[in-house]
Amino acid sequence: MIENLFKIPEHVAIIMDGNGRWAKMRGLDRVYGHREGVKTVERTIKFAKKVGIKYLTLFAFSTENWQRPIEEVNAIMQLFVEYIHEKLPFLKENDIKLLFMGRKEGLWDSVLEAMKKAEDETKNCSSLTVIIGLNYSGKAEIVDAVNKILKSNAEKIDEESFRNYLYLPEIPDPDLLIRTSGEKRISNFLLWQLAYTELYFTDVLWPDFDEEEFLKALYDYQSRDRRFGRV
Repeated sequence: MIENLFKIPEHVAIIMDGNGRWAKMRGLDRVYGHREGVKTVERTIKFAKKVGIKYLTLFAFSTENWQRPIEEVNAIMQLFVEYIHEKLPFLKENDIKLLFMGRKEGLWDSVLEAMKKAEDETKNCSSLTVIIGLNYSGKAEIVDAVNKILKSNAEKIDEESFRNYLYLPEIPDPDLLIRTSGEKRISNFLLWQLAYTELYFTDVLWPDFDEEEFLKALYDYQSRDRRFGRV
């Protein structure tokens, strides 16, 4: 039960994995899995706001995902544009800010337009910030940061100043990372930011990830003693 939660992570990041397998298990095209996955995104956002999480980062599409069949990639991009336009009123009504991180090169113009519209129209929202990793790669983010540093002619960089060159330096590092579908790896996601993040893996496929499964992850998180290298 929610009332038993006494330690809420400020920032939860999720690798949303298993849409394709969910569809395949039902004899459906992988695109149907992505559509079901979008419904889970909405449930997850609502629940995160309900329990008081302040930041929710969702890994939606990696730079490696371009290697998937073109039909699937096109369907994902179209689904993304549809979702943004359809759910923007919901986000504004619920005081939810939407941000994006990743490289813009290669994204459809309609996707870029939807991203800008969403960020512009939710910029003053503050109860929950949802960050979408789109065309994102942790390695690429670090490389892009290094190139920014080289252009800045900075004489010296430490850990704190380095983070200022990341995509969203103002966002605190995740307290908890959840990955669905049984895979136990971070798959090039937030490589810098996950240094001290608690990791939680579940066998549940993303379309089946519900409030009960989210609660399991939060209960597991609050049972951990985060020492950050201290005794």
